[in-house]
Amino acid sequence: MPYRSVFADVAKNPCAFVLFGATGDLTRRKIVPALFDLSLQKLLPEGFVIVPFARRDKDDATYRSDLQAALREFAPHLPADGPEWEEFARHITYVRSELNDLQGYDHLKKRLAELDKEYHFQGNCIFYLATPPENFDEIITCLGQSGLNKPDRAGAWRRIIVEKPFGYDLESARRLNTDLGKVFDESQIFRIDHYLGKETVQNILVLRFANSIFEPLFNKNYIDRIEITVAETLGVEGRGNYFERSGITRDIVQNHALQVLTLVAMEPPMTLSADAIRDEKVKVLQSIRRFTPQEVARHTVRGQYGAGSIASGENEEAVPGYREEAGVDPRSETETFAAFRFSIDNWRWAGVPFYVQAGKRMPKRLTEVHVYFKPAPEVLFARLSYGQLQPNKLSLRIQPDEGASLQISSKTPGPEMHIQPVEMNFKYGSAFDVPIRDAYERLIVDAIRGDASLFARNDEVEAAWSLITPILEAWRDYSCPIFPNYAAGSWGPEDARDLTCRGYVGYSAP
Repeated sequence: MPYRSVFADVAKNPCAFVLFGATGDLTRRKIVPALFDLSLQKLLPEGFVIVPFARRDKDDATYRSDLQAALREFAPHLPADGPEWEEFARHITYVRSELNDLQGYDHLKKRLAELDKEYHFQGNCIFYLATPPENFDEIITCLGQSGLNKPDRAGAWRRIIVEKPFGYDLESARRLNTDLGKVFDESQIFRIDHYLGKETVQNILVLRFANSIFEPLFNKNYIDRIEITVAETLGVEGRGNYFERSGITRDIVQNHALQVLTLVAMEPPMTLSADAIRDEKVKVLQSIRRFTPQEVARHTVRGQYGAGSIASGENEEAVPGYREEAGVDPRSETETFAAFRFSIDNWRWAGVPFYVQAGKRMPKRLTEVHVYFKPAPEVLFARLSYGQLQPNKLSLRIQPDEGASLQISSKTPGPEMHIQPVEMNFKYGSAFDVPIRDAYERLIVDAIRGDASLFARNDEVEAAWSLITPILEAWRDYSCPIFPNYAAGSWGPEDARDLTCRGYVGYSAP
């Protein structure tokens, strides 16, 4: 198996996987397909049992049948019929309870003791919170009051995985961290951001620190600017009520985009240990210059999509504007696009702008990092009548078409000195004879192993919110742009393109 050598210690960590939000969309689309695929790869410990904990009136057979149907719908490439599924389903035991019912947790505790005798997971438990964030507090409290947060024998462990969002702003993030800290030690807490499980995100560290041609150049002396783009073609997809409270900045920028930024900008860690990596990421977040309200007006752009069209195969599909989506206020001022010009005030990056943008209803689905190097002096080629000398660009494609490319200048064939940019291209799909696994698979395995390298730490979460919260507050106080200000299927507001050139001055201060 391709990952066997990397995950060899999984077998040493048998455990029960207690799943809150067991009937939710995330479980059906991502978590259970990831667990089943890991089972097919023999990458789950032999002593492993899945314990869904939910309020719906189901038994083991009904719940297993529901998951089988979900696999057929959301992971049709996996064999949801046959002996592999039957063996996997045998390890699923449903527990019914309200999420705030302490008696239900006492029942869960007794049930885990019974299951341990059959599956021999040695008292080890992972509690996975795949619920809406408003349920976090009651689950965490009940886990503590029932004693489930503490191992029942020497040498056993208990861990908790918390899905994003980690708070709504800085205050709520601190409150969540405080609540978690009352019940679990930080070493037990795994805040999951699936972007960090993507192979191409992890490859940023390897590309930077395992290649001597790049690391000496990653600084203000050689790099002109860095651009990070997270673009989605989708709208809110029936999640209008959620997105109205969130917006693209909370949903994408505060977590996914800033995680990518920290990996691009961090100093080399002393080791590959979890805390060494996360220490350097926190330093980057703390070094990003905080905006005054006036600077928010100059260095940010927000937008909201109107009606337009999105490519669907060979055709164009007409789609409604955000304010026409179900669950959305017809006068909504929630942003579906946001762009930022960040500055990192440290020795490596002083003076290098980092442009971060994220948006819905873009022309293409992509997550990319573009590193623009400073141009070569034009003294040698300035008098050429053909061609244009363009700066080198390193592009990291996180999704889709995963890989990287380096743009260099080259002479075109022929008698004239004609220069044009060409690309040196690396693609995961053709370079390696192994599939790229879903990010949740890697992260679940790491949680079982106890490796928190790809999970967010409490100070990391708060550092990100301390940057984003003042921006959100300034937007609330400033007059909103006239929404919608970009059409679905376009690359966002016109002002976002100006941001990379001269800053943004489109707001009027209160």
